[in-house]
Amino acid sequence: MPDQATQAEPLRPFDARMLSVGDGHWLYVEEVGRADGIPAIFLHGGPGSGSQHLHRRLFDASRFHAFLFDQRGAGRSHPYLSLEANTTQHLIADIEAIRTHFGIERWLVVGGSWGSTLAIAYAEAHPERVTGLVMRAIFLGTRAEVVWAFVDGPRLFRPELYADFVAQLPENERADPLAAYLRRLADPDPAVQVPAAQTWAAYERALSELAPANVRLSPPVGRSERPPPTAIVEGHYIRNDFFLAPDQLLREAHRLEGIPGVIVQGRYDLLCPPKAAYALSAAWGNCELQVIDKAGHAISEPGVMQALAAAVAKLGNRR
Repeated sequence: MPDQATQAEPLRPFDARMLSVGDGHWLYVEEVGRADGIPAIFLHGGPGSGSQHLHRRLFDASRFHAFLFDQRGAGRSHPYLSLEANTTQHLIADIEAIRTHFGIERWLVVGGSWGSTLAIAYAEAHPERVTGLVMRAIFLGTRAEVVWAFVDGPRLFRPELYADFVAQLPENERADPLAAYLRRLADPDPAVQVPAAQTWAAYERALSELAPANVRLSPPVGRSERPPPTAIVEGHYIRNDFFLAPDQLLREAHRLEGIPGVIVQGRYDLLCPPKAAYALSAAWGNCELQVIDKAGHAISEPGVMQALAAAVAKLGNRR
């Protein structure tokens, strides 16, 4: 699920590099703040959206040594939109590769939406490397959550938007629109893939906000040089159940014991509703769940960014 960022660039990295992580993948990694600061890493959403300038604002540059990177196939990493050797397990290994490359012993892990999924998976795999977790819009990577986000939720709360989403498909594919879009997002023919990606991206963007500017979908413009990247990578991960076993993250939540955390959750998040955040909080135990009323999914929703930054500042005191 992508992060929505609209503010101007607040900070510039003091260093940035391309890091080889094997399998032909090179990751764009940037450092923000001070080299002797509190170590922290930010995990972006999507999967496929890439880190954004706004995410740097979560970290007080006078206190933190923050790492932001673009995951495999996303943003400035290479090869762009590559789905080869691109799984949750590869991304967990990439986070560890970044940590060891920079000589970090333990760090604060921050992420939202898909970034929360990856943060949980990483912390469960390497709890000894995590000083704390700050997460937004919890997504546990289950098929039921995907069906809610793209079918059941919109059909109930944004029926006109859902109707437009379905109407973009040929009539013989409308009985199962989620399966139809996932097939089209994987189609090698740009004439099929690109319009599907454009519609998917616009649909998800409208669902990310409590009060979107436009709740109707226009027909896609058609073929372009590059399709919206998040739709392509998301489709890959959804088709593969996010490379997680059923209910894996909740079943392994006991591995988070001893790791302090804060979950920031929009009350009216249609893509990642509070149910998952509540379930994780109950299974984890050692975290604070902050529900932001009058907020949807996006990091730009009122009060969400401020709550995240405050949580980062609070947990940054634990090293």
